[in-house]
Amino acid sequence: MGEEGGVASVERALSILDALTDERTSLAELSKRTGLYKSTVLRLAKSLERFGYIQRAEDGSYRLGSKVLLLGSLYHRYFRTSEIVPPVLRMIVDELHEGASFYIADGDHRVVLHRIEASRAVRDSVHEGDRLPLTQGASGHVLRAFGGQRGERFDLIRESMYAASYGERDPETAAVAAPVFGHLGRLIGALNVSGPRYRIEALGEERIVPVLFRHAQALTRTLGGDATVYAGRRLPGSSGPAPQRAARRASGKRSAIGT
Repeated sequence: MGEEGGVASVERALSILDALTDERTSLAELSKRTGLYKSTVLRLAKSLERFGYIQRAEDGSYRLGSKVLLLGSLYHRYFRTSEIVPPVLRMIVDELHEGASFYIADGDHRVVLHRIEASRAVRDSVHEGDRLPLTQGASGHVLRAFGGQRGERFDLIRESMYAASYGERDPETAAVAAPVFGHLGRLIGALNVSGPRYRIEALGEERIVPVLFRHAQALTRTLGGDATVYAGRRLPGSSGPAPQRAARRASGKRSAIGT
């Protein structure tokens, strides 16, 4: 098989893994989701099953295999966050009563590495492992800003150390995010609070940002970073408005820097 054919086969196999979003998925549904012939799905599924990436049930349906869980475990271990971040997210949820997430950049996407839900009936739909556009949402803008993206918008985020978003990805949700750093100033990820837009607006950045800063500082310190980077930041509601709040007041517009 030529190099081009081999790459195509790998991409088709990966598309099957991407399509396994339910507990069980039929062959017909996999064919529909991937755009591949059933015979092609069957052939690739046998290889994926042999290596433990998928499992086939007695009724012929498919589900993800244990190898995926192993890779996820290794991924978490690499970032050294699986035992450190979730307890911090839980404290944020306890304080603000909204969902808290930890995002990392992965190419042109942001990935939910950790998530703790709020115990409320109405909440935004975010799950661990979700891949969302890096160009949308508070955490996406934080990851881009501290990943070196140029522009006035990102200069403002770097100056204020947080980004707020209202209805950008979803008109009914909103979020606020702050960066977390590691050794030698390396950006680790973004700490994010999100929920229904009306509740985030009611809480206000004056309430949310100090909580995010406090926990982002603690995580940065734990991960070997310089926690003093947050020192001297003027928070919303303090003497002198935070840069993002000041910019919105000057323009008369709400921030567009969703969840």
